[in-house]
Amino acid sequence: MGAVARRRGVWHFARMPRALAAAAALLFSTLTMPHAAAAPFTAGEAMRATTSQSAAIRNHGNPALRILVWYPATATEHEVDFGPPGHPVFMTGQVAANAPFADAARHPLVLLSHGFGGVARQLTWLGAALARHGYVVVAVDHPGTNGRDGVTAEGAYAPWERVGDLTAALDLVLADRQLGPHIDVARIGAAGFSLGGFTASLLVGARTDFPHLTQFCNGPQRDAICDPQLEFPTDLHQQPAVLARPDMRDIVARRDSDFRDPRIKAAFLIAPALGQAMNQASLTQIHVPVEIALGDADPVAPPKTNGAFLARMIPGARLRLLPGVGHYDFLSECGAAGATAAKAYCTDGRGTNRAQTHAATIAEAITFFDATIAR
Repeated sequence: MGAVARRRGVWHFARMPRALAAAAALLFSTLTMPHAAAAPFTAGEAMRATTSQSAAIRNHGNPALRILVWYPATATEHEVDFGPPGHPVFMTGQVAANAPFADAARHPLVLLSHGFGGVARQLTWLGAALARHGYVVVAVDHPGTNGRDGVTAEGAYAPWERVGDLTAALDLVLADRQLGPHIDVARIGAAGFSLGGFTASLLVGARTDFPHLTQFCNGPQRDAICDPQLEFPTDLHQQPAVLARPDMRDIVARRDSDFRDPRIKAAFLIAPALGQAMNQASLTQIHVPVEIALGDADPVAPPKTNGAFLARMIPGARLRLLPGVGHYDFLSECGAAGATAAKAYCTDGRGTNRAQTHAATIAEAITFFDATIAR
């Protein structure tokens, strides 16, 4: 079959000589990079706010749920960076803030969930790209697991509550007098990065199994998900004490619930985490299209026990491996200040650069959603 083998819907570069693999990776990213001419719109951006179940408990008593919405527009875009003016830590992308919608049509919608300790803004590179291709994209800053307010123990040890954030945001946007008339309620998908991939999985029918995660982390096959995370010193041995508090009673009661939202017709998971915290039987019952994109050099959510595991368990799921790509390569491109202020998040894998990783992922996401919810 040659140096590059395609087995069960997966492209493999691992067995190639290093120089040839690097060239193939570059070719792969170049070939999947969307052409500017193919995007008929610019990316409008709007902000909204609501609340959700347990938001206040997870976020220092603050019930607010911040929402970012990207949508098809025609106005001129401007750079939105993250960090001090003139010295960005992250170059998050370009948008046209508060621009009018490009047309009166109803567009498909994608819910977008950030990773552990991240923020919605970090995924502008994907949300804005989807908006340029005709999608409305709704993202939130998940209370208790976002980098703006800080991660809390309540948020870290009850990640299933993030699903309620997305459903609350969706309900708000559909009811919004400015945004709602532009959305086709029959064409809704979900996407998420890292812990956001876990969140999106629950939206399409996965259920949690944290006792299994604890057993896994106490065994010989444990992976990096079991270790204290860069964003918060997680320790599963501390989870029972946090969940035993009286104010966490309702949250614990929801833990093993079926969070499936029938409005969600497809899910695109990027480097999903907590694969071993998902009930395996529930994964086999997911019957909407699922695609998983990840880097084969991911040290944070190792593919074998996370993304590749989910691809094996979910019927019909497609797996796309990006050679040499690490976990944080899916965050925004880093600015000049990133090398010192956020070095751990700005060190890419050994494969293609971050811009190429984004381009390949965007192309996969557009192709996937075009085939599943845009028809």
